[in-house]
Amino acid sequence: MTALISWYILITFLGWLTFPLAYRLFPALADRGYTLSRAFGLLGWGYIFWLFANFGIAQNDMGGLLLGLVILGGLSAWAIFNQGSEIVNWLKENIQFILTTELLFIIAFAFMAFIRANNPEITTAGGEKWMEVAFINGVLQSLVFPPHDPWLSGYAISYYHFGYIMTAMLAKFTSTPAPVAHNLMLSLIFALSFIGSYGILYNLLEVRQKSKFEEPALSEAKGQREIENRKSKIVNSLFAPLFLLFISNLEGFLRSLHHAGLFWQFNADGTAISGFWTWLDIPDLKNVPAQPLTWIPKEFYWWWRASRVVQDYELNGTWHEVIDEFPFFSYLLGDLHPHVLAMPFILLAIAVALNIFLGGWRGQINLYLGKLRISKTGFFVSALVLGGLAFLNTWDILPGAALIVLSYALARVRESGWGWERIEDVLLFGIPVVVTAYLMYLPFFIGFDSQAGGIVPSFMFPTRGAHLWVMWGALFVPLFAYLLYLWRSRTSVNWRAGIFTSLGLVFGLLAMMFVFGFLALKIQPDLVNSILLAQGRDVNTFIADSMVLKLKYIGSLITLMALLIPTLAFLFAKAKMNASNKPFHFHPSSFILLLIVLGTLLILAPDFFYLRDNFGYRINTVFKFYYQAWQLLSIAAAFGVAVMFSELRGAASKIYSVVMVIVIAAGLTYPVFSLPTKTNNFKMDNPEQRILDGSAYLAGFMPDDYQAIQFMQGLEPGVVAEAVGGQYSEYARIATYTGMPAVLGWPGHEGQWRDATLLGSREIDIETLYSTPDWVTTRNIIERYDIQYIVVGGLERSKYRVNEEKFNNFLKAIYQQGNVTIYEVP
Repeated sequence: MTALISWYILITFLGWLTFPLAYRLFPALADRGYTLSRAFGLLGWGYIFWLFANFGIAQNDMGGLLLGLVILGGLSAWAIFNQGSEIVNWLKENIQFILTTELLFIIAFAFMAFIRANNPEITTAGGEKWMEVAFINGVLQSLVFPPHDPWLSGYAISYYHFGYIMTAMLAKFTSTPAPVAHNLMLSLIFALSFIGSYGILYNLLEVRQKSKFEEPALSEAKGQREIENRKSKIVNSLFAPLFLLFISNLEGFLRSLHHAGLFWQFNADGTAISGFWTWLDIPDLKNVPAQPLTWIPKEFYWWWRASRVVQDYELNGTWHEVIDEFPFFSYLLGDLHPHVLAMPFILLAIAVALNIFLGGWRGQINLYLGKLRISKTGFFVSALVLGGLAFLNTWDILPGAALIVLSYALARVRESGWGWERIEDVLLFGIPVVVTAYLMYLPFFIGFDSQAGGIVPSFMFPTRGAHLWVMWGALFVPLFAYLLYLWRSRTSVNWRAGIFTSLGLVFGLLAMMFVFGFLALKIQPDLVNSILLAQGRDVNTFIADSMVLKLKYIGSLITLMALLIPTLAFLFAKAKMNASNKPFHFHPSSFILLLIVLGTLLILAPDFFYLRDNFGYRINTVFKFYYQAWQLLSIAAAFGVAVMFSELRGAASKIYSVVMVIVIAAGLTYPVFSLPTKTNNFKMDNPEQRILDGSAYLAGFMPDDYQAIQFMQGLEPGVVAEAVGGQYSEYARIATYTGMPAVLGWPGHEGQWRDATLLGSREIDIETLYSTPDWVTTRNIIERYDIQYIVVGGLERSKYRVNEEKFNNFLKAIYQQGNVTIYEVP
């Protein structure tokens, strides 16, 4: 509780410290950036601190942290000096909204902290928690930046690690151990995402209410009445965190039906068959349900299956697992991975885009090739957020940049209409802002080494329509309903532009797939021939059979086209004009349509190409693109639901309410059933075990190693030698929980993060270090890697034929308890 309270006080102080600056920087938003001030403050503080630590202006200590806060506070003081009376008046006028936001934040923070306290273990099973704690500890142990890599001595972290720097900052400021900070940061990210999404929807509903015209026919029939009053906006804005953080894919709902025995035909001999579950082809759900039948799944790991809905098969029948996480699964799993850490900052990017779309940051920047219609402040805030996204989770710069740049283009459409000039606007703004973002975070990019090895055509991996709907059905239904609502209420729809643009995008992706396939055949013929050999086909039959497979699973493409065509048709519709023959302020539905377009393209793209990495197929591309799409589409779905619940009347309202209750209930089946499973029924039988220390389980699981780790945390940092083993194992336990750099941690992960040749002979050298009886050889290895501590425990003895005599003869044993001995190199 002490750590939880200290984190709450610190992040709330940071939010209030930053709000005056946010107020000045987000002039077009109704909440003036209040709901995102904590996230914006954390980004600003983190950027200042990281930059100063990289250039030696400050160190990674309390002094450096305070210096960053002082600078951030100075910027806010400048905002108060310029707009102090306005800020005070805004606070007085919005006290109900402020109190609601603060209440929601503390509830969300405490809720997820409670979930984590019931399931705090930072284990190696099926996740990246050890990697994450290793990075946090590595940052904490680094006096200057870039922080050292705890799993590869002598090197800095080669990974998008800004989120772990932020975590370490909060941990250092509050004196919180890394295993506790891991769970608190996950809780904080959840809470920041909760109020961030809440604020974005609130801003959209506020703009809708103030629009000079509404969709319609509804407005014409009802007159110019307000859509929602302030109280209804505050309540309806809760749909955003509901759809973003709680609504899940439909696997949980299907799992419940499966366990209840629906669609199964049970025979007298105890066997059972099901055409439906066999056709659906989702692992586990194809198996006969266990007796007795029940609506609530009983197996522990059933919740994991929801993140593996999409199934890929090669032409030869080889099956591949595909990751399709969604936010609630991530928080249930408890991995503090970059795609989770970046969530509040993706929302911040949406807020930046919305501010631009609504006309904020009006100004002019003269460039050599033309003029940007945006102020320098808006330009650099956009670059700050985009560069931060790349540092947090490099994949996220793609949707973040697209959203911000296209929002700028929409703002230009409002001023000058559609035309080829908008392409010029996109390039004229997009290229400089991305380059500026790169330069602002240059120290990170210089040391960053990605596993990505180019774009690979996805010929034989289309997503089945059935799997697409299991994954996205809870969002697709409200989105299609909202598009139908727009169609029935709008008078201006450009179907021609919608159809031809959608077809152009699909054929463009198809052409891109063939172009990259042709290039691969010419540049890497051996690789292509090996693939063809594995599939038992030549080039022509491979392409022909792949196209047949895409046609077989065309339901996915039809669904996405059905979403994309009307969305673009509405987006390209001619703007209505007022009496002065000038376009009215764009309705927020245009911004929502942009979210739908980008989200749909993110889902569609992996059916045509994927980024080449160590996995060798599209598992990671689907994972990252789908996750980004969920964040965009959930906001759009929430807006549609909020609007339609407010607008529909009569029979339409009743029908829509029934449909949405069913959809929401189906989407909430997964969290309702999975939470008790994952938390051991919230530890009702032993509530004293509710703790936030993710390492406490090691005291019972690896007691000798746990005590050794506690001892080593009090030593001066130095390079550690310990056993090297496979991924997702207990190897690298010392480096992980102390932050001291090991000669080598998990080799598989290090091979993903950087050029694998840099690992050299480290794994063999560590084996030699432990097993050789020759001290000269041992000493050479010690000197080569500057090893200061050598750990000999159960893992070392089980992995190697440890010759401990040489250590006893030439080194000092500074710790010996149970089966663990620690030697210090003088």
